Amino acid sequence: MALLELKNAELGYDHNPVLRNISLSIESGEKVALIGPSGAGKSTLLNQLHSLIYEETALCPQSHGLVGPLSLYNNIYMARLEQFNVFQNVLNLIKPHQWNEVAAIADTLGLRDKMKTSVDKLSGGQRQRVAIGRALYRNKPVFMGDEPVSSLDPLQAQSLLSHICGSHHTLIVAIHDRHLALSCFDRIIGLKDGRIEFDKPSNQLDIAALNILYQS
Repeated sequence: MALLELKNAELGYDHNPVLRNISLSIESGEKVALIGPSGAGKSTLLNQLHSLIYEETALCPQSHGLVGPLSLYNNIYMARLEQFNVFQNVLNLIKPHQWNEVAAIADTLGLRDKMKTSVDKLSGGQRQRVAIGRALYRNKPVFMGDEPVSSLDPLQAQSLLSHICGSHHTLIVAIHDRHLALSCFDRIIGLKDGRIEFDKPSNQLDIAALNILYQS
């Protein structure tokens, strides 16, 4: 049985369809990249898929969703607020009780020295890594990301995507970088003009095939 399935779905916001006649099936264990030009519907599709398996998913949204005045530690800790009672969450603001667990993630992100820094004092790339860290800390089998490494340099992006792949059973990521789509994912869904243009294993595609999506 498929982990996620859509049949002839019409997706959009406020009765304004962005995607029409969308049919797809995603199995547990797949690593899927959603690519296409801006406005093609990648975020719309990702949000719909996330809504179907919310409890099983760690989401890394394009907006990051961070709380600026709070520290890096507390922004990552918030990923598991529901796992602790109110008293523990309040006490955590004074005496962090998940420090070592969050520090291990911060090490992976290259942000260990920023644990006490408020995220509004971090660079755009650092904030993006904090958002990834929060998703990692959720410790869910499925990772969904909307351009999760767009602010990072290519080597750092490749390294973090590889780490995300190794930390989650299933990945569904909207991404613009075609090279990363080919190297880090085993399946690529190409979107254009509100429809699925192709849905193929990455080893059956190349940069030239992906670039066609971005031609007007």
